[in-house]
Amino acid sequence: MNDRAKRVMFVCHGNICRSPMAEFVFRDMLEKRGAADGFAVSSCATSSEEIWGGIGNPVYPPAKAELAKHGLSCGNKRAVQLRKNDYGKYDLFVAMDSANVRNIMRIFGSDPGGKVIKLLDSAGGGDVADPWYSGDFARAFDDIERGCRSLADKLLNGELLNGK
Repeated sequence: MNDRAKRVMFVCHGNICRSPMAEFVFRDMLEKRGAADGFAVSSCATSSEEIWGGIGNPVYPPAKAELAKHGLSCGNKRAVQLRKNDYGKYDLFVAMDSANVRNIMRIFGSDPGGKVIKLLDSAGGGDVADPWYSGDFARAFDDIERGCRSLADKLLNGELLNGK
């Protein structure tokens, strides 16, 4: 990663399903396009529910298994919570759904730089299916993959972040 890397944070409620899936799908896409060095990619939660005693829970086993089906590993990723001071550290916050956007705004207070978007905004709109409730991790992966592909296209074509 270089000093001018674009910093992208994927965000969901607990940081054990959708946002870590998006983090590793997006990293893989950037790597395959030869663009990984231009980005720093992370993920986090809007809640503290998956963080105990300062240590985050690992990626939920069915989410980890879905990534593995596609040849992706999430390593030792553990849940971390979004903090107000993260706003100045990242160029883009990519939420999985509308509830995540509301929670992000509750944490930040405002979005003067227009840094908060939903993953599927550039891929037809809507929310990424939440597998925590449905158990359908394949559907969530498909939504994430579609959204990440569109996001990567826009970022690499200079359509987002105004050349930052």
